[in-house]
This record gives sequence, C-alpha cells and structure tokens, in this order.
Amino acid sequence: EEDTSFRWQCVEQPIGKLLFRRFLEGRPGLAAAGALWAELEAYEQCEEEERAGAAAAIRSRFFAPGGAQHCAFLSAAAVAGPPPGEAPP
Repeated sequence: EEDTSFRWQCVEQPIGKLLFRRFLEGRPGLAAAGALWAELEAYEQCEEEERAGAAAAIRSRFFAPGGAQHCAFLSAAAVAGPPPGEAPP
C-alpha cells in the first residue's frame, strides 16, 4: 500500500518538501508558515550552545503577537515556551 501521508509526501520526500515549501512561500497568507518551517529546520541543525538564542528569535518572530511573521493559526500549546529553568528541546 502506498503511503500518502503528509509526512511522507511533504517532509520525507525531497521533491514533495520543495514543492510544498514553494506553495507556502507563494501564498501571502501562508508565507509565514513557510518561513517558520525553514527556521525550525535551521534550529534543528544549530549547535547546542546556539539553540537558546535561536529559540528566542523564533518565538519573537513567529509566536509573539506583533512579531515580524506572527503565525496566529498556531495554538497556545504550540507556542508555549519551555517551563522556567528548562532549555528548549
């Protein structure tokens, strides 16, 4: 049986990932989601000592109301920071 899930088509398959990112970037209402995706992927590649700063930049740019590319469609749970004293994942 062929896998037709979003994860397989748009995350795991390089061409699907590229096409979906271009789709997001080409739609004014979705461009911030495409930028967030790119930043989250960059975050995953950060050195450990750079992660706290990268996480703070992502939160202020995409999660905070009034941020440069606020993603208002995200739930409160999705944008909640780590508990006090705990480093971002």
